[in-house]
Amino acid sequence: MNTTTVTVSGMTCGHCVSSVREEISEIPGVTGVEVDLASGRVDIESNTALDSAAIAAAVDEAGYKIAD
Repeated sequence: MNTTTVTVSGMTCGHCVSSVREEISEIPGVTGVEVDLASGRVDIESNTALDSAAIAAAVDEAGYKIAD
């Protein structure tokens, strides 16, 4: 089991959290996504190594950006 952590900027509500969780969950190999609205922290569990570009694309699809 692998865990990848990213910080997403721009989330302001529960709907934001749901959108990010849903898009990241669609990445092949992802088994779980935990999102903390207050900090923007997103912990992604997977059974394979994840491509950072795939994570960034999923976050972008949800309408947000990964913080620098």
